[in-house]
Amino acid sequence: MSSELYHIKQQFVLGAYKTLINLTLPDPNSPTYTPTLLYQARAHLALNDPESALKLIPADSDNVTVKAAASLARYVSASQSAEKEAIDASLEELRDLAVEIDGDDEEVDENEKALVRVLAGTAFALAGEIEEALETLGVDTEDLEAVSVIVQIYLSINRPDLAKKQFERSKRWAEDDLLLQLIESTIGLTTGKDRYSNTCSFYTEQLGNPSLSSPHLLTARGVTRILRNEIQEAKSDLDESLEQQKGDSEATAALVVAGGLGALKNTETEALWSRFVTEYPQHPLVVDVLQKEALFDEFASKFTVPALAV
Repeated sequence: MSSELYHIKQQFVLGAYKTLINLTLPDPNSPTYTPTLLYQARAHLALNDPESALKLIPADSDNVTVKAAASLARYVSASQSAEKEAIDASLEELRDLAVEIDGDDEEVDENEKALVRVLAGTAFALAGEIEEALETLGVDTEDLEAVSVIVQIYLSINRPDLAKKQFERSKRWAEDDLLLQLIESTIGLTTGKDRYSNTCSFYTEQLGNPSLSSPHLLTARGVTRILRNEIQEAKSDLDESLEQQKGDSEATAALVVAGGLGALKNTETEALWSRFVTEYPQHPLVVDVLQKEALFDEFASKFTVPALAV
């Protein structure tokens, strides 16, 4: 891997998506053209901008990884508009590609096959097809990106034990890769190991890189600091993250939590929460809080206050 492509991969892994999409694409005849194109398309998807990803991806490409990226982009776009037929069609495209690469096509190398599985598995996981996602990715895989997605899936279904097994298994064959460190930090963020010290140290180390600008990392460290009860430090990280990426839903959600723990005045927190609910009604935090409010109101309506004793 060239030093230029290594740096691009590093930006993607650490969430420097805006920096990545602003890079100039290499010449189409360059060996780094397709990998750079794919990282940029995936960065657009990470920023919930599938239309920009689709504009970037050549519609007439025969490359299976490019086709898979386009199908994933179409899935994300259809999901945003709840178009069931388009959702089903894009998932079927990815299933077909996953079957296609299992053949003996010598023109598709192992790295390309692994990436197709990662893209397809990501879509299946987002669609709630957990078993299909894990089967596509392969729980015995030796591709670190696939392991990263598998770990995220296990953490999302509250199985940190299985996520840890994937990490420990990967350490036997993976080099001391940046992505491997990120996987370990993500597990630590979920489990709270050693009071989140390793996770916080990892984010701090990466944020010290002068060639990297990642609001994603700032948000991650802000969340870690909330969990460490470092509320004002968390607010500082989240404020800086929102300066770099205004309106980011994850940073705003974390700031709402920090505000409720004393980082903001009550009136400021309430105003921020009201805006957040209006702008991101489907965010998991909003959905969870509103469900709990509805349950509280339901049970409260069934509770009869007894008359005062005379």
